[in-house]
Formats: sequence, C-alpha cells, structure tokens
Amino acid sequence: MTPVVLIAEELAPAALDVLAHDFDVRHVDGTDRAALLAALADADAVIVRSATQINAEAIAAAPRLKVVARAGVGLDNVEVPAATARGVMVVNAPTSNIVSAAEQAIALLLAVARNTASASSALKNGEWKRSKYTGVELQGKTVGVVGLGRIGVLFAQRIAAFGTRLIAYDPYVQPARAAQLGVRLVGLEELLRESDFISIHLPKTPETVGLIGAKELQLVKPDVRIINAARGGLIDEEALADALAEGRVAGAGIDVYLKEPCTTSPLFAFDNVVATPHLGASTHEAQDKAGLAVAKSVKLALQGEFVPDAVNVQAGGVVAEEVRPLLPLAEKLGKVFTAVAGGVAAGVTIEVRGEIVNLHDVSVLKLAASKGLFSAIVEEQVTYVNAPLIAADRGVEIDLTTNPEVNEHKNLVTVRGALPDGRTVSVAGAVVTHGLREQIKLTELDGFDLELDADGNLLFFRYADRPGVVGAVGTVLGAVGVNIAAMQVARREAGGEALMTLTVDSPVAADLLQRAAENIGAASVSAVDLTEE
Repeated sequence: MTPVVLIAEELAPAALDVLAHDFDVRHVDGTDRAALLAALADADAVIVRSATQINAEAIAAAPRLKVVARAGVGLDNVEVPAATARGVMVVNAPTSNIVSAAEQAIALLLAVARNTASASSALKNGEWKRSKYTGVELQGKTVGVVGLGRIGVLFAQRIAAFGTRLIAYDPYVQPARAAQLGVRLVGLEELLRESDFISIHLPKTPETVGLIGAKELQLVKPDVRIINAARGGLIDEEALADALAEGRVAGAGIDVYLKEPCTTSPLFAFDNVVATPHLGASTHEAQDKAGLAVAKSVKLALQGEFVPDAVNVQAGGVVAEEVRPLLPLAEKLGKVFTAVAGGVAAGVTIEVRGEIVNLHDVSVLKLAASKGLFSAIVEEQVTYVNAPLIAADRGVEIDLTTNPEVNEHKNLVTVRGALPDGRTVSVAGAVVTHGLREQIKLTELDGFDLELDADGNLLFFRYADRPGVVGAVGTVLGAVGVNIAAMQVARREAGGEALMTLTVDSPVAADLLQRAAENIGAASVSAVDLTEE
C-alpha cells in the first residue's frame, strides 16, 4: 500500500513535488478539527505549520502514523511526548528561518539608525521635515552582538560589511572561534558600555529572560540603539521604555515581545522605536525552505532512512541493544557538565570504559554527550546530527576515547573537559540494573564519589565542610515551598571541600539558588534539569 502523507496547511509547490511521486498526498484543512481527525485515520505522515494542533487526541486518531512534520522552527502545536510514547517521529525545520531572522535584525537596525519609519509616516501625512529625521552612519561604529549562535553569526557577518567594529557577549563561544569571525569577545557589562548599537540573538531560557533590564540599561551610552529580533522578554520592555523616555537610549528596533500577539506596549509611544509584529521568519524564502526541509525528512522517514531533523529519536542507523541504555546516560552527563562548568570547554573528551567497547561500536555516545552539552544553551533543537555542527560553530573539539578495563561498574561513561580559566570539570555515570529495572546513576563529579539518580531537578553546592550547612540550605528552600526529594553529601576529608547534591521537586529560580549559596558561603552552585521527557 502506498503511504499516505496528509498536508494540513499550505505547503510550497517544491515541497509537494518531493512527495508527489512516492506517496499518496492528500489535503485537509487542519483547523477543521473533525475533518482533520477523520483524515488522520489513514495517514502515515502529517505535515503542519502553526495553525494545526497535533496533540494526543490527534495522534490517537492516526493508528498508522509514523511521522509528524512541522514546517517551521517551533513545536508549540505538536505534543511531542504523546508522539514519542506512540513511537511517532517528530521533525521540524530548525534552520529554515535563520537567514530571514538575521536580515530582519539588520533591517531594524538600519531603520532605527536613519529614522526611516518615522520619516516615512510623517511624509505620508504631508510633512517634509528633513532635519528632524537626521540619522547616524554605521561606519566606524561599535556593534555589540549578544549571542553568537547561528543567527548571531549571520548578523555579525552582514553588519561587518558596513565597516563596523564588532564585539560580542557569549559565554559559550571560544575566543578563537570569535576571532575567526572578526569579533572580539567581551563581558556583558563591557559590551553595554562600549556599543553604539546592540543586537540580541539569544535563545529564551530562564537565565536569559530579563538579561537586559533596568540595571543594565544604566550602563549604556545615551546614543545607543538596541535591536531585539530574537525572543520576547530578553530585554525588559518597561525598563527600555523608561530609558527611552529619559533619553538614556537613542532608539530601538523590536520584533518580539514578552506576550504575543502584542498590540499595546509602552514602546509603541516612541517615534524612535521601530516595532514589527514578529516578522523574523516571515519571508517567502523561509517558508519555502521550511516546507522543503520537512518534506525531505518525511520522505526519508517513510523510506526507513536516517532523519537529520528528528527531534525525538535517539539516533539514526543501527545502534546495538546493549549500547542504547548508555545514550540517555551520555546525554545527561553532557547536561551536568555544562551546568557545573558554567560554560563550554575548549575541548571535551567522552571516555567509555568497560567490556562494551570490545563488543560494539560506541561512537554514537559522543553524539549523545554532545547533544547534552549544548541542549540548554542554544535555541534550536539539538539532534545527533546537528550537535557536531553546533560544537564546530563554537570552536569546541569533542573526542571519544575507549578503555576495555572494567572497574566497579560494568560500563562507565565520563565527560571531562578543561575550561578557558584553567579549571577541569569531570562527571561520570553508569547504568545500574536492579532486577528488570535499569537506572541511570551519577557516580562521580570532579573527583567526588556519588551514588545519585540522574533524574529530576538537581542542585550542586561546593562549600567548606562544617556543621549546619545542610539545614541552612533546607531552610532557604523550604521557606519558598521547594521540597527536597533526596540529598547526598560527599567530601574528601573532614573540614575540607564538600559537595552537596540535592534532588528537588521543582526548578529553583536563579536568585533563590544564589541566596541559598550565599547563606552557606558556597564557592559555587549550579542547577540542571534532568527530568525524563
């Protein structure tokens, strides 16, 4: 039987051509719920954009469904856990809009620099006021790029052509990689003080929301112009409005907002603000790229081939049954490494130790660990295919070593790396079998022995060993309703350095975590979410 591909929203003709010869392509209005559910009964694949909801109900209505494809970057309208539970592959087009997003930031920056929008509006209203809308040149100016991911790099490459000096803040990019791009890495405060233009290109995470607020806006030049075409909430809109009103910021270009759709904002009152309704991905080219990318992924999936942009598949190709339990272990170790390091090392080594290295190819564990290393610090979905590209973009070299020697654990995986400041971070773990049940355990962190389930929200405190510390942390967390599910303290000697690990029932806000650390005089504190998806 010819596989059925259901198209629930408009798709580019080129994308339809990819599918037409090999599949039975059918169309349905994805917003007509009854029609969608009926059409899904025969579908092997469904392709949507943003209007069609593919939730547990929709997946349950599609007994033959093998792949859900979202022709775009986000997956807000696809219930990925429900798809995963059913064994349905989910794919998207994570890089389809990166050029369009970078160009939108350039467009906003130029419009703000030359007062284009206000001058156009005035002229259309019959006003010819050339002197009122005198702008500034870009040549010779310092442009600060906050975030040197893929879009940030594209923006930097384009804005450099205007003869600008480029500086950037990104703690997860190596200086050598930035230097290759002609960019000087600086701290956030230095960037704020030096820049004539600032463009934000960060993912939206708990750490980046409100990154530029009232305090940071006190540091900028009064003639600075700020652009945000990344994610709403990265800059505090109220604080930016206050800075504009007080003349501490000369202008802004805003494409994204904390709450969308956004039709009212204090920023809309200023002539020196160019505001657009989240147009970063709104180009014909981006839409066509998204459709074409997911059509190719659907074809690969239905033909049983490797799918580069699958977001909920462990790996393509054949992975030995004995190796598969180590995949989530390696990924979680990568997440813990990045959380504890507070940045990305110039080089990371993944060591696999045990009898498995003589029996099977374990190279996929390097990809799994890489996926974990970057999953919390980049905006796009990190997959087994794009993880090496992300590492290369950030100048991070990742190696795999193997050792057949067996220690107390049958197979042990260690992620180890040296940071630019000279520190070395290492984290190790194993899959432990209890009867028919397998558990992922953290067994070591920077030389401290552990026996900790690698699941849930984990907190790590490093401090000088002394009485009363455990209770002090518990008091701070308990006062705001954070429940401690498990706790473990490791130390090398009495009165020396100690490591306290806590498993808590809910994520802990950064300010609360810092308060707990200050309360015990901790040398460092970090948090990581290892909750099973």
